[in-house]
Amino acid sequence: MPAADLPLPFALPPALPLLPPDRGPDAAVPHLILPYAAAENAPAVATPQLDALLAWLAEVRHDGAEYDFPIPPHERAVAEVFGLDARVPAWAAVDAPVDAAPHVPHAWLTPCHLHAGADQVRLDDPAQLQLTLADAQALCAILAPWWAEDGLTLQVLTPLLWRVSGAPLAGLRTASLDRVLLRDASLWLPQTQPFQRLHSEAQMLLYNHPFNDAREARGLPPVNGFWLHGAGVLTQAPTPASTPAQCAAPRHITFVDSLRQTALRQDWAAWQQAWQQADAGPVAALLAHVRAGGQATLTLCGEAQALHFKRARSALLQRFQGLFNRKTFNHVRNQL
Repeated sequence: MPAADLPLPFALPPALPLLPPDRGPDAAVPHLILPYAAAENAPAVATPQLDALLAWLAEVRHDGAEYDFPIPPHERAVAEVFGLDARVPAWAAVDAPVDAAPHVPHAWLTPCHLHAGADQVRLDDPAQLQLTLADAQALCAILAPWWAEDGLTLQVLTPLLWRVSGAPLAGLRTASLDRVLLRDASLWLPQTQPFQRLHSEAQMLLYNHPFNDAREARGLPPVNGFWLHGAGVLTQAPTPASTPAQCAAPRHITFVDSLRQTALRQDWAAWQQAWQQADAGPVAALLAHVRAGGQATLTLCGEAQALHFKRARSALLQRFQGLFNRKTFNHVRNQL
């Protein structure tokens, strides 16, 4: 059975065809975001379309953070488009129901298997759990009464993405799922109550529970924990400028998630293939758009840093400079 996709904390509309550059100043400026364009231990890749595109663009900003900063650069880039605080994006609060309680904090919950070793707690790939929607709903029914005692409600949206809501989430700092996948998660486990207790209770409750007994009988790993991420509260009720469907679409976001999926699993052969497809697909389309006179934004992300590029104000000047100081992806990847 092929691995399921790892959940994204945000939703983006399907990629739309690029508009002709002559649609006027109100036409959406396409913005291409390439997560994990470079990563530790990743092999070299040939990117002829990207190299040609960089000759037309000028670097406008460098977004830097520590390697272990809880929010990776690709999430920070998308959060800026959504109008969220890029350092603590409240992903789960976007599009959450606000009629009854507009200022209640929310967080995402992803069921997981935490592997406790001698000196670390590794968060295994949640997709390997092969949870179905029915499995997730059954698991939610087991956990929900315990969470309700602390004023927290659980809602299953997809098997690997549930929404948690309740006042105890206020001020909780969480790390992105991408930061801890297949790595030591112990530094980012909640150290505050009630979440530290809920982690312990979940482990005890699910240990030898019939839910997990049935899973192990099917050869599936047990669920013994959860990961909270995307926590926060919106400072105001969602508006057309802060909801994903209405905020991302006008900026014409294209997010190449295949690079993220393969890099997080360290499947470098698949990552190289994802790069080839990205270079021949959305990168080539953006290059054609720019060559036709269109404006564009490009964001290249690594594990800690991101580089933001825009079409140079003077394309002729930019191309002239490019002839003598030509920038290629191989030149900038070490900055990511």
